[in-house]
Amino acid sequence: MKKLIITAALTGGLHGKEANPALPEQPEEIIEEAVRCREAGAAIVHLHARDASGKGAGDPGVFRRMNEGIRRRCDVIVQNTTGGPGIPLESRLLSLEARPEMASLNMGTVIFLTGTGEAKREVPFVNMRSEIEMFARAMSEAGIKPELEVYNPSMFAEVENLVSKGLAGEPPYVNMVMNVGGMGGFAGTPENLLEMARHLPAGAEFNVSGIGKAQMAMNVMSMVMGGHVRVGLEDNVYYRRGELARSNAQFVERVVRLACEVGREVATPDEARMMLGLPGL
Repeated sequence: MKKLIITAALTGGLHGKEANPALPEQPEEIIEEAVRCREAGAAIVHLHARDASGKGAGDPGVFRRMNEGIRRRCDVIVQNTTGGPGIPLESRLLSLEARPEMASLNMGTVIFLTGTGEAKREVPFVNMRSEIEMFARAMSEAGIKPELEVYNPSMFAEVENLVSKGLAGEPPYVNMVMNVGGMGGFAGTPENLLEMARHLPAGAEFNVSGIGKAQMAMNVMSMVMGGHVRVGLEDNVYYRRGELARSNAQFVERVVRLACEVGREVATPDEARMMLGLPGL
């Protein structure tokens, strides 16, 4: 079976240290977490930028500090987000100026829920076809590999659109985001993951992100199916029920152990570059 690519999603753009004090927010914290995740077995780190107060931002200077700091310390693949609910479209595009090897590219509109109880609110994250194509062209022109973020089966129409126009990358790399309800996506169940996988384009590599309590089950299913996995504090602040995770690396260490149990050897960053068609540093 092919080697397993592990992505560590270090911080995200919605919850912060109020959800888990171990979640990194500022560039130096994120750089340290990236290095620890690489040492634990991650091939890719997925990055969001935050401002000095910890709020999600599209500041290319912050992305540049993180990208350059990580590259000085290790060989992990840097993947910048072009997402971020609440961040203006033009600001989301600025993360590409930091010249990551990869960038996330959302394949449609979803609704995120933040807060709890009476403080819970809906945050729309709109991605129209014209905008998706604009982001894909910008990545193609800069030599940046897109990771195609799919939250439900209908979004595969946008994947197919990019494939037909030569904008999906070769091979296409699809991240299937499996939710625990309330986010406008497909719930993280075995049946739903199998349904999503049926829509993958020919020749695609796929990754699976399980949100919240769905994370470990989706990790294991993806490994068994021949896919890759994403873990990290962006997606889940708990290591197990009632126990906050100590770090992103703790999640990586666990998935490396699970990979060994199911017979999947873990890919190094250079092996992941070969598998995903990246030119390398």
